[in-house]
Amino acid sequence: MMEKQALPASSCSLVLLEETKKSPISLSNGGGGSGYAPAAANGSLVPLTVAGTGVAGGVVGTACVGQDKKGGVVNGAGPGYQERETWTRQMDFIMSCVGFAVGLGNVWRFPYLCYKNGGGVFLIPYLLIVFVGGIPIFFLEISLGQFMKAGSINVWNIAPLFKGLGYASMVIVFFCNTYYIMVLAWGFYYLIKSFTATLPWSSCNNEWNTPSCIEIFHHQDCKNASFANITIGSSNMTCADLADARSPIIEFWENKVLNISSGLDEPGKMNWELILCLMAVWVLVYFCVWKGVKSTGKIVYFTATFPYVVLIILLVRGVTLPGAYDGIMYYIKPNWSKLEEAQVWIDAGTQIFFSYAIGLGALTALGSYNRFNNDCYKDAFILALINSGTSFFAGFVVFSILGFMAAEQGVDISQVAESGPGLAFIAYPKAVSLMPVAPLWAALFFFMLLLLGLDSQFVGVEGFVTGILDLFPGKHYHRYKREIAVAICCLLCFIIDLSMVTQGGMYVFQLFDYYSASGMTLLWQAFWECIVVAWVYGADRFMDDVARMIGYRPFPWMKWCWSFITPCVCIGIFLFHLVNYKPLTYNNVYVYPWWGEVIGWCLALSSMLCIPVSLLYKLFRAKGTFKERWAHLTTPVWGAHHLEYMAPDIKSLSSMSPGIDDNKVIIFESVM
Repeated sequence: MMEKQALPASSCSLVLLEETKKSPISLSNGGGGSGYAPAAANGSLVPLTVAGTGVAGGVVGTACVGQDKKGGVVNGAGPGYQERETWTRQMDFIMSCVGFAVGLGNVWRFPYLCYKNGGGVFLIPYLLIVFVGGIPIFFLEISLGQFMKAGSINVWNIAPLFKGLGYASMVIVFFCNTYYIMVLAWGFYYLIKSFTATLPWSSCNNEWNTPSCIEIFHHQDCKNASFANITIGSSNMTCADLADARSPIIEFWENKVLNISSGLDEPGKMNWELILCLMAVWVLVYFCVWKGVKSTGKIVYFTATFPYVVLIILLVRGVTLPGAYDGIMYYIKPNWSKLEEAQVWIDAGTQIFFSYAIGLGALTALGSYNRFNNDCYKDAFILALINSGTSFFAGFVVFSILGFMAAEQGVDISQVAESGPGLAFIAYPKAVSLMPVAPLWAALFFFMLLLLGLDSQFVGVEGFVTGILDLFPGKHYHRYKREIAVAICCLLCFIIDLSMVTQGGMYVFQLFDYYSASGMTLLWQAFWECIVVAWVYGADRFMDDVARMIGYRPFPWMKWCWSFITPCVCIGIFLFHLVNYKPLTYNNVYVYPWWGEVIGWCLALSSMLCIPVSLLYKLFRAKGTFKERWAHLTTPVWGAHHLEYMAPDIKSLSSMSPGIDDNKVIIFESVM
């Protein structure tokens, strides 16, 4: 009988194994077994035994185990295995996830959707989908990254046949990194322009303004007038002309910032000011990411928390403005009839997947830098609460300002309520220009916008680079490997971004936004993630693995969601999107040409097809019957860290017959 023994801190256990021919031992028990072996956090060492998984005999790997000063497990690097970085503190991980998931969508998309879909009533479908879709997949991605200690591609070694999921998420996050930064470039441009005594978008006396520009719309005068040709104000405009009049902020946005052309087929010239802003933001992102999670984890403390300070300041300012109460009531006033509309439920589902940053692979990358026994289950609920809470809180900030703007212009709030870039670069700057000390509030708002987007951007780049570097393990080690990879990524994205700083750039930006990381691509990704973990690897099996990490078994609700509820929600919303597909337009006026739509669908399919194409390719390349191919390709490939943490108790091996050649497990002990 083999006795369980604690190894000295200076020794290294080398596990040699010959794969059992009949029934290989699984590292994760495979079923709903009890007796989890959580990672040793108290200083005791976990004996090292491992099952061969697709490796025909020989040395599977090495792992050195010892005690650090805090009593935790320290894993040393064996040949060909480079030790993975971990967060300096667990709060670094929380802050990075907050920085990534809490972004512009929380401020500019959720409040508008809430207002449009019945005010407070929208929270019912929203919260329902948070618990059946948002939190389960959020938890799945973080825990999968933590368990496999790998980025978005190698994490699918848990079922190698479906590694296409990793490639798909890499494509999506690459497109996101490419176009999302344009919002930061525009925000940076507005921030610079805010440092003037008079805001450039507050008047019609600039070179980019047209004769139809008007600063104050006298809608009330026209309502009271009995004739449409009465001249109003000092602008020599009649009420009939007022319908075609344009605000100075719209002219600043379209004529100065974008200098927009008539269509996608007219790219025009580049805007050198925007190129400089774009370059500055990319340089900032590079130096935030280049040293890895040790530096990223520190920077997000500022970029993730300071926007909350600005939001609170803006809320205090907003609620003291005239008309703020009406604006807030528009935001939260419930309209119960909206619950009968399918679109409301679809909007709730799509917003969850967008704002929780699901399917991008970045959450997996962040989770992979956790300690193996970190309680990621608790983290998932904390992060979901912060994310959704921020969205709801931001609504009060936005609608108090929009209420003031509507009162100032004498129009209904529905005429000033905007979503997306329209809110950030038209409605809000307009409202700010009506306030006392306007430049101060403008600078504060755009600084907040920059920080909100910046941490989402550099965590997205971090996720992409992590996935790429995981493809080149320790044997390809180079001292500046990470710095070079980040530089190539930033440079490649910057070159593509040059198409978005032209006069036709806004049309290109919308193509990327509408297709490359749309609701459909994220829903497709989330659906397959659930199917692979719950049905290919096994939901019970993964729950056991999670229990080994965190020391207790999560509530079965997660397993039920992964297996049944979440895939149904994903595929339901996906089909609704497909059935109700509408061609892309700009400002509801310009319709994209057919070849523009073809480019858009190519962007969408470039990620979606990764999964089926990769799956079919691997199946056709494998040898044997279909059953043998499937069994071989769905066998997990364990990493070196699993030798340290995931080994079952040695006593469990005593039942194996030591004299039978079929079951050879030889444990060597070598002194370093």
